[in-house]
Amino acid sequence: MPGMARACIVSPVKHILFMKKIIAGLLLAGVYACTPSHKTNKQPVAAISPVKKDSTKPASPVKSYKDIVTAKTITQQGLFTVHQTDGKYYFELPDSLLGREIMVITRFIKTPAGAGNYGGEAINEQTIRWEKGPSNNIFLRAVTLVSAADSTNTIYKAVTSANLDPIIAAFDIKAFTKDSMASLVEVTDFFKGESPLLAMSPDNKRVYSLGMMAADRSYIKNIHSYPINTEIRTVKTYSAAPPPDKWSRLPAVNIGAVTMEFNNSFILLPKTPMQKRLFDYRVGYFASEYNLYGDDQQQMQTKTFIHRWRLEPRDGDMDKWKQGELVTPKKQIVYYIDPATPKKWRPYLIAGINDWQQAFEKAGFKNAIIGKEWPEADTTMSLEDARFSVLRYFASPTENAYGPNIADPRSGEIIESHIGWYHNVMKLVHDWYMIQAAAIDPRARKMVFEDSLMGQLIRFVSSHEIGHTLGLRHNMGASSRTPVENLRNKAWVETHGHTPSIMDYARFNYVAQPEDSVTARGIYPRIGEYDKWAIRWGYTLLPGVPDAEGETPVLNKWIIDSVGANPLLWFSGEGKDYDPRSQAEDLGDDNMKASEYGIKNLKRIVPKLIEWTKEKNGDDYNNLTVMYKQVLSQFDRYCGHVLKNLAGVYQTAKSVDQPGDLYVPVPKAIQQQAIAFFGRHLFQTPQWLLNNDILNKINNPALGDVVSQQQGTMLMLVMSGGRLTRLESIANRYNGQDVYRPNELLSDIEHEVWTELVTGKPVDYYRRKLQRSYIANLAGIIDPSTLGGGIEGLIASMSVDAVRNSDVKFIARHHLITLKQQITAGIKKQQDAMSREHLQYALYSIGKILDDKKK
Repeated sequence: MPGMARACIVSPVKHILFMKKIIAGLLLAGVYACTPSHKTNKQPVAAISPVKKDSTKPASPVKSYKDIVTAKTITQQGLFTVHQTDGKYYFELPDSLLGREIMVITRFIKTPAGAGNYGGEAINEQTIRWEKGPSNNIFLRAVTLVSAADSTNTIYKAVTSANLDPIIAAFDIKAFTKDSMASLVEVTDFFKGESPLLAMSPDNKRVYSLGMMAADRSYIKNIHSYPINTEIRTVKTYSAAPPPDKWSRLPAVNIGAVTMEFNNSFILLPKTPMQKRLFDYRVGYFASEYNLYGDDQQQMQTKTFIHRWRLEPRDGDMDKWKQGELVTPKKQIVYYIDPATPKKWRPYLIAGINDWQQAFEKAGFKNAIIGKEWPEADTTMSLEDARFSVLRYFASPTENAYGPNIADPRSGEIIESHIGWYHNVMKLVHDWYMIQAAAIDPRARKMVFEDSLMGQLIRFVSSHEIGHTLGLRHNMGASSRTPVENLRNKAWVETHGHTPSIMDYARFNYVAQPEDSVTARGIYPRIGEYDKWAIRWGYTLLPGVPDAEGETPVLNKWIIDSVGANPLLWFSGEGKDYDPRSQAEDLGDDNMKASEYGIKNLKRIVPKLIEWTKEKNGDDYNNLTVMYKQVLSQFDRYCGHVLKNLAGVYQTAKSVDQPGDLYVPVPKAIQQQAIAFFGRHLFQTPQWLLNNDILNKINNPALGDVVSQQQGTMLMLVMSGGRLTRLESIANRYNGQDVYRPNELLSDIEHEVWTELVTGKPVDYYRRKLQRSYIANLAGIIDPSTLGGGIEGLIASMSVDAVRNSDVKFIARHHLITLKQQITAGIKKQQDAMSREHLQYALYSIGKILDDKKK
């Protein structure tokens, strides 16, 4: 959603990765001006120019203040003084507030059952400002663009002339205060009405299949005003058509109308923005950006700055802070726990928040962050009040949690956060822990964990999501800095943890073996060395440095010196490139070795699944079904970690003053180890997964089996056209060096898949299917028209364009020719009748493919 940094505990759907945020805001008046940028839809705003009066439009009638604000009027003082009289609402806007930047945050309060959204979730964020119009009216403008120039530069004129923020609403001035320093405007119809600023955007309405808003069933529920913010709660009803497709969020029961409740927080941004800290891609922070223009430039510059809370020593404590004494910040970072949260989990959620105190000590602050229970007896506080950051608890079957942050678009200062916590995240962490840790922790060998164990799992998720709200992105490569054998070293792993960052997706220590006697301290994730370093880099003040640019040399040196001395401080990013060190769900510096250990533990778990998944007599086998699928998924993860080494490229972020290349191909020997891993653990039939005691209770044999599907899919991925063409490109770059080449990959796969041609052993059912898939894969590379359906066909078709004009086509054809010769020789060694028929059919299939190419 625009303008919000948001990330979560699971990656595929909700989790955000580095966002080039849409930003808005007011840069220092008289110093900056603004103009459009194609990259963003919010921007710093120049000083307001006077609006010329339109003499053709009659002035709106202005009444006496006392005619509107009477003895019967209910008045609230706050950011906007709010008057309620005769069923109408009025805002009293002081002239001192005109032109000030105000952030509007819109949240769901109540949603239709089954819609997939929950009260407390944000749906929109926009910066606005009020200004006087030409005819006794007030304009509400959206601050939408981001570019800047120093007002002393000539280009300032061009920047200024290119900027015009849209007017999204206009209000007649109904009255002036007695001193004429404030204007009274009626806002009833504005808040009752329909505006993307206040409720559903057109895109969101389409997702819900919503039509027009029904004015007779929409109303203002209440308005509350506080010192720096005003909160408006509304109920809005829309007509609703039947869902157009399965992706619609409209509830299954559709009676032609949908009613929702919203909250709009208008929160005043600081008059003086916090000093920005420029983003560095070697440290993982969410960030915003703006375009900077100057007379001396030869091209426009993009300035990107991180999101962080404003932490400053209290008045009189700066000298203590400079001398290295820990000081309490002027304003703590406080997170409240939703009162809807079950009481037994609240202490663990709070502990996950407070765990970050140790990280802020590295920046010189003590008690910088604290978790608290919501003061339910305090009626002056509201969960939707943008002054308060809250962990919102959702009664939802979703297995997830997420941690957004909402930042001042002018500076990156985090204003507040509402963490989303879904009740069913407990199922997620249960299943992870049982499958990854049951071999080494007896407490994990049941379907319902003790509260003390579940509480600790909740605590680690809480810490992870809080990290996002502090500005930190995922660091998927953190766990790769730990040698695999250290994960089995009880003393080492219990001291350092199994990953240096809670922001990694390194769930639990699946490498440790039962004989290692590793305790819970070496199994759970926790805030690590990277996290403490990242907070120090982002939050340590640099007194005396006048601007963000002046900080850069100091911060750059910190990175070079610290990360150079301690590899555990390396930041890799979100794991979306081709670097096998940067992956979700993996552990250690050697994917093959770590996965070997993980599989050894899965082999210990599978024979016990029937026993461990039984809760009581009379149950069905649903628990067994679920957990066996979790085993398959974990095994698939291990294979996926290994897969990324093939055609992989190490990518290490560096500045120009650091030696070495940013891009280095994965060594040939490591890629060959990956193929050998597949040969041992996947291409050779994984009999340990074919446990008939389990399968005969959960799987109908007439419906096929998942093991052969896993084999076929992974084989397709290993030898896909896209992977082969990447190897081809890498080999071309490093011509003359000992790099892995496409023909070598195919030869090594062939060696693992067709071993029976040499040994003469019978080819079992799974191997026969695998070998036929191998032939079909090569045929698909040579001629994409042969691609079939299903997942394998889909994967192969994604590589068609890459293969079309590459050497891979004739390399694949050559391998089919040599394979035909090897099968011809191998048939003579084969005594098993079914195996001989299979190989004869393979010869027929290859011959047909090669003959077709001659036509």
